[in-house]
Amino acid sequence: MKVTAVIPARYGSSRFPGKPLADICGKPMIWWVHESVKKSKLIDSVYVACDDQRIVEMCSKLNIRSVMTSEKCSTHLDRLYEFSTIVDSDFYINVNGDEPLIETSCINDLVPNPDEDPNQFYAANGMMILNDPIDAIDTSKIKIAVDTLGYGMYMSRTPIPYPKSNSEYKLKKFVGVQCFSKTALKFVHDTPRGPIESIEDIDEYRFLENGRKLKFIMTNATTLSVDTTKDLQKVRNIISSRLNGGL
Repeated sequence: MKVTAVIPARYGSSRFPGKPLADICGKPMIWWVHESVKKSKLIDSVYVACDDQRIVEMCSKLNIRSVMTSEKCSTHLDRLYEFSTIVDSDFYINVNGDEPLIETSCINDLVPNPDEDPNQFYAANGMMILNDPIDAIDTSKIKIAVDTLGYGMYMSRTPIPYPKSNSEYKLKKFVGVQCFSKTALKFVHDTPRGPIESIEDIDEYRFLENGRKLKFIMTNATTLSVDTTKDLQKVRNIISSRLNGGL
């Protein structure tokens, strides 16, 4: 079973242009993500899928393999599909390029069991318990509700589920690590965006709105995705503290 990790890195983010190259303690953000991913013993190879020559040049400078994808890719899933047409693999692990604190263990949690058929539809996503109360109202942090088997029921940028009759539960949050078979990625490519996906702006609704299963896997991640410049400063402080402490 061949598993390839892909780090989508889009330069022209509307909220944070140039985010993959944002400096964190002397290294670009994309380097920190790549360092965590390449430590996994379950990954056969690691690539950055980018859309800008500046990212390609930085990857070359840092000895990171990269593949240029189209600027027209509207989502990271579209970029991942295009990558799958260039680099062959049984499964593709997507690690968002704005996850510089992602743990290698979280990546390993998303690698499929060896008996999983790579020729069938397979889509899985990481999730974690939401511990920071600020994240509950932060619309950049996607909240999740799953069924008893761990498959996604619905997702939202607002807190879900609503505690009308019971408050004895913990919110679950989307983690930017995913795994897909080629079949699942082709489904994304061939299926138009649905109304809920367009309203919430959550790409993974492509599966839920069209009757496809999206498995959520609990992981003990303590990661912080960099969605804003405030997040970037938090990450800089955390990594600086680790470096100063010799961790």
